[in-house]
Amino acid sequence: MLRDIHYEKPPCKRIADTDRDCFFESGLEYNTPARGMWNIVHSGFLLPEAHEIFCCAQGCLRGVILTAAEMFELERMSWISVSEEDMFDGSIETDVIEGVTEIIGKLKKRPPVVLLYLSCIHLFAGVDFEAIINELHERFPDIWFSDCYMTPTMRTTVSPVTKMAAQLYDALKPMPLDKKSVNIIGNDRATDEDSELVKTIRKAGFTLRDITLCKTFEEYLDMAQSSLNITYIPTALLAGDTLESRFGARHLYLPNSFVYDTIEENHRLLCEALGMDKTDISEEKAAAEKALSAAKKVIGDTSVAVDFTAVTRPFEFAELLLSHGFNVKYVIADGAGEETAAFDRLKAAYPDLEIYAAANVNMLNMRYEPHEKVLAVGQKAAYYFATDNFVNIILNGGHYGYSGIKKLAELMTDAYENKKDRKRVISLKGFGCASCLA
Repeated sequence: MLRDIHYEKPPCKRIADTDRDCFFESGLEYNTPARGMWNIVHSGFLLPEAHEIFCCAQGCLRGVILTAAEMFELERMSWISVSEEDMFDGSIETDVIEGVTEIIGKLKKRPPVVLLYLSCIHLFAGVDFEAIINELHERFPDIWFSDCYMTPTMRTTVSPVTKMAAQLYDALKPMPLDKKSVNIIGNDRATDEDSELVKTIRKAGFTLRDITLCKTFEEYLDMAQSSLNITYIPTALLAGDTLESRFGARHLYLPNSFVYDTIEENHRLLCEALGMDKTDISEEKAAAEKALSAAKKVIGDTSVAVDFTAVTRPFEFAELLLSHGFNVKYVIADGAGEETAAFDRLKAAYPDLEIYAAANVNMLNMRYEPHEKVLAVGQKAAYYFATDNFVNIILNGGHYGYSGIKKLAELMTDAYENKKDRKRVISLKGFGCASCLA
């Protein structure tokens, strides 16, 4: 029988004792069973009619194939297995080219675009990905090949998720820009129609495009017409900058903030970019305040834990809740990211707020720790604090601005009053995908 022979406490610090540039030392990591976050397989399937081809070792292939199966998208995925011999017999590039050629020849329908994923083993071997792509374009001029990457070694430079968000728009071709057309870029789900972001765009008479709304490849190609590309999550920044460089369409970053001054400034910038006078969103602000007040009455002094997978700015969200009387005791995150100002304010005003590591291997030992009743915002927080009272969203859940705050407050109330089956819910891979809806 296996037994634990060593115990180390889960890595946790008071925010007052935490360096915002380095929360915890890097080391052996732990990947929780909380599977809601999207990965590069999920994201690739957002591109209508695209076919994904993964070229990697068999151990890695197992995971990507299961992801496609869980999404009921196996017909849109193929793979090429890399063996040890391929690394030193001089055939590693030609194996990719010939493998892709064979796969395309066997497909029932020719795809307009192929997302070709190489893995870390190819980068270690110094594979010439550009030469592979160029050769495939010559062989199949009717298909666009996008170079995609499945390699965790990119995490400290450009992460695979960030790179994938940019490559999703690689197949777009230059078109005359339409001054009355806007894209929302880099999301895995549509932005809430009730948000002031979407309502303002529609009120201004602009056509709104988003890859999550595209049903056909032709609809996707129309995204190249938009003269304005809006992003609001950090992993979409590269995608917005790349499109601005390629097509000259303005990139406007309006981060999904929980600071009221930032929300107001974002709205001003949006209206300015749309060529309209700033509209009044005081009703939306009042509705957010009312929802927060109502949630506090229900939740009371129950301990709250917030994790970075649920909201892209967990420190701002914690600060918002604390300023409205909620008992936020824990934040799960490995860094402050673009939230340095909120982090510093919390450090000064709430020095005892506890920060837990997101992926350190000793977080495994959270299962030995006794926990008071905790209301969790996010799947990792639900897992680590062993609570069935949790808000089940990732990356803000498509919510934005004041309307997003209102809906998050309502979700917290619902999570407090209605328990979820934690083990079942957090094991579902890719929140919002087919396997989670079946």
